Amino acid sequence: MRTLRLVALAIVCIGALACGCAVAKPTWAPSAIEMPVHQVGPHSYFVEGRLEEASAANQGFIANAGFVITGEGVVVFDALGSPALADRLIAEIRKRTAQPITRVVISHYHADHFYGIPALRAVGAKIWADARAKAYLESSAAQERLAQRRALIGKYLGADFTLPLPDRWIDHDETLRMGGLTLSLHRLGPAHSPEDLALLVEPDGVLFSGDVVYAGRVPFIGEASTRLWLTALDRLLAIPCRVMVPGHGPASDTPRRDTALTRDYLVFLRAQMGRAVANFDSFDAAYAKIDWAQFKALPTFDAANRRNAYAVYLEMEQESLGQ
Repeated sequence: MRTLRLVALAIVCIGALACGCAVAKPTWAPSAIEMPVHQVGPHSYFVEGRLEEASAANQGFIANAGFVITGEGVVVFDALGSPALADRLIAEIRKRTAQPITRVVISHYHADHFYGIPALRAVGAKIWADARAKAYLESSAAQERLAQRRALIGKYLGADFTLPLPDRWIDHDETLRMGGLTLSLHRLGPAHSPEDLALLVEPDGVLFSGDVVYAGRVPFIGEASTRLWLTALDRLLAIPCRVMVPGHGPASDTPRRDTALTRDYLVFLRAQMGRAVANFDSFDAAYAKIDWAQFKALPTFDAANRRNAYAVYLEMEQESLGQ
């Protein structure tokens, strides 16, 4: 293991010297968290985050990230929740290839998926993201989340961490051909977020869905439009693939079956909260009398469900008013 790390460090240093750059010391604390890697296609891999809410104990490692090794470099899908975690991801990539990391596609601008950008940018990667993320980056919600994450895992972000911008904004579906592989970008938002992107590795039949799909845990809804999210699930399932890698949870070789948890949860919330709004029930009264048994045993239920239900209650109020 030590030898592999030294080789990886040597590769980074050689690359930096070749371009005349000094190797800057990271401002963030290193992470030694366990990072399981799964190969899901001849060229496609992903690291699997924990099915938990972000905490100091898990260092914010709660989301998946993918990478695709081509003959002309590595494409990464999502940057994880801190530069320290992204360094761990880079180390795992270096165990498998010496190819440079050239591009990072960000599925959406939620903290657990893009805060690792500085580490990937430091090794020369260019960052691509959907143009609809601009509104979030300019919002008070983005600053509030940053403050929350600083309090939680600040040392893994670094003292000078700021919300990182991409190098290129994506405003349409497009195809990337690299090292003999074809990778296609699909804009699915608004859904879980306004800017959801999915990536299909066409020769492998591997689809990285981002948080349009959650597996094995209660989804995070936030300010999502659940109505549009359900539509996006249909569009996602129309993309032909052999394996789907969700934003959270294990990969699936039966995507239609394994999107059911996300769909069923959204449909259930909309039905229950829609009924409460139609009956003029208060949120507290409605929530208390709902039978949550179908979802109660899932990880993150206690942390996320009430907030999710309230968000959908407000959404159904708006829909009832024709907004």
